[in-house]
Amino acid sequence: MEAYKREFIQFLEGAGVLKFGDFTAKSGRKIPYFINAGDIKTGEQIAKLGEFYAKAYLEKVGNRRTVLYGPAYKGISIAVSASIALSKEGLDVPFFFNRKEAKDHGEGGVFVGYVPKAGEEVVITEDVITAGTAIRESMAILSNLEDVKVAATFVMVDRKEKGKTEKSAMSEVEEEFGFPVYSVVDVYDIIEYLEEDEANAENVTRIKNYLAVNGAKA
Repeated sequence: MEAYKREFIQFLEGAGVLKFGDFTAKSGRKIPYFINAGDIKTGEQIAKLGEFYAKAYLEKVGNRRTVLYGPAYKGISIAVSASIALSKEGLDVPFFFNRKEAKDHGEGGVFVGYVPKAGEEVVITEDVITAGTAIRESMAILSNLEDVKVAATFVMVDRKEKGKTEKSAMSEVEEEFGFPVYSVVDVYDIIEYLEEDEANAENVTRIKNYLAVNGAKA
């Protein structure tokens, strides 16, 4: 496993973002592990997370200027921290996020921050994709912007789960909307990391059993 992947998984576990147990995903699936960016609670942690996203952005998108979109609520801090980290690398990108309910006074509208103009590209920053539900909700919201193209989506972990078909949810999103979805690590990286310590045997077995049923076949 590459060093940066191990560092990232250690970071997720140490920050309490990666948990093991019994959880229910947004898709409704019962899952044996949970990735929750909402558990990032300190300035140091969110700064570190932003650095990982910035590294992934620069590797995949390069120095191209886009607009970061952080879906409410967990995506907001990711977009902000990633934009700060990118600015430290010499790439100053704007960001914006949505309100859960449109504001009907003051400046009004559903978006906060920089509102992309026609012809500009947007990069979505999410925590995870399980069945693709959250991304489809984001695309419905972003459809209110005229002639704005989504260039990519970045997530912390590719869960390698099937979506509506036997294909992975990430592959379905890519095919449906025509943009790539990138992750820092995937669930098999997490399994490899856990297998380095026998104390994690039960969690490894539970995740593998879950993937045997819900894992993508392609």
